[in-house]
Amino acid sequence: MKVTVCIGSSCHLKGSRRVVESLQYLIAENNLKDKVDLGGTFCMGNCQNGVCVTVDDKNFSASPDTIEEFFKTEILAKV
Repeated sequence: MKVTVCIGSSCHLKGSRRVVESLQYLIAENNLKDKVDLGGTFCMGNCQNGVCVTVDDKNFSASPDTIEEFFKTEILAKV
């Protein structure tokens, strides 16, 4: 599974760094390092929708406050 988080300026201001750090922690905590490829990219062209995250090329919007629930439903449940 490939997970990409936007780290462009707009998403950075909305907390993309904390989103990435949370995902790194959750991936490690759930022993998924060999199943989830976490990466970053600059602007994904969807700035108005918060921190942009793709999971296997499907677009989502997340925030530091919603990332744990997002991880459970969109990553952990599908691995």
